[in-house]
Amino acid sequence: MQIGIVGLPFSGKSTLFQAITKTHLDPAVLTKAEAHHAIVKVPDPRLDKLSGMFNPKKTIHATIEFVDVVGLKRGESGSTQFTTNFFSNVKTNDALVQVVRVFTNHAVPHPDGTVDAVRDVISIETEFILSDLAIIEARLERIAKQVLKSGDEQVKREQVVLQKCRQLLEAEKPLREAQLSAEEEQVLKTYQLLTIKPMLIALNFDEGQQHMVTELKEKVAAAKAGAHTRVTSFFGKVEMEISELSDEEARAFMAEFGIQESALNTLIREAYMLLGLQSFFTVGEDECRAWTIRRGMTAQESAGVIHSDFFAKFIRAEVVGYPQFIDAGGSFAKTKEAGHWRLEGKEYTVADGDILNVRHS
Repeated sequence: MQIGIVGLPFSGKSTLFQAITKTHLDPAVLTKAEAHHAIVKVPDPRLDKLSGMFNPKKTIHATIEFVDVVGLKRGESGSTQFTTNFFSNVKTNDALVQVVRVFTNHAVPHPDGTVDAVRDVISIETEFILSDLAIIEARLERIAKQVLKSGDEQVKREQVVLQKCRQLLEAEKPLREAQLSAEEEQVLKTYQLLTIKPMLIALNFDEGQQHMVTELKEKVAAAKAGAHTRVTSFFGKVEMEISELSDEEARAFMAEFGIQESALNTLIREAYMLLGLQSFFTVGEDECRAWTIRRGMTAQESAGVIHSDFFAKFIRAEVVGYPQFIDAGGSFAKTKEAGHWRLEGKEYTVADGDILNVRHS
């Protein structure tokens, strides 16, 4: 999974990137028009607990790649502008984190002169919508000529999907909030549209603004939140300081500031919710591992995530839920006695935290 971090200049997006990835970049590097990439382990106390029980040779966490995306800036007219760099970096992102400035810093003024979170969110969304609209209208013009010449049925179906998207965008609605079928989503995959990507709006406060957090989050959520648009908050400067501390010192520091959860854990939790993701586990003396799947995936589909051969040669899956396994003291025998261990077929819907052992031919 790849998540792009975007935002206007001086919003703190690179601060967030460095804090969650613990990569401290030289200021000179940050001035260059280059994206920064880092792969981060997904913290999961359940996997840590299982690893402690089995003492495997390897413990493998799920991972997320974060990209600090460059190329989003204010133009001379005040509109948001995109560079080629920006489009090339966001096209592979599964979701976007839009960092929005709330903190004040007179030494680093906001590009618009004043800080207004709702204005910035709406401004960037509007430019995303206009960008998508331009792409779709250009394609519809070409399709209209193709339909007249060939009458191709596949092209006609594409035309219908694009016309639906154009209507939504003209109504200033992002495509991520549209009710698109799997077939429609497949048609749109090649277009690299910005508004179709799930969006997490991350409000960047300073440590003196704790009293503002709840109210402003609710205000932004009322303006823009939806099924695939969520709003969260973080304290950029504080998170940078936390990233340089040991785990014990970080916990004490967070308690002092009343921070319940690190920015990394918040982003991962929100990203999983936005993308409809969950984890299952495989365990043993050789390896304990967390696997990321989409909610609703079957046992056979989940087996295919482990190895493509397991999908084709799937027979059964031995399944036990994580809570039941822990209650049984980490004993498969006891879960069988309690009736929690079971054999499931290929249509079984895997639950978050399931421990699977795939039987295959």
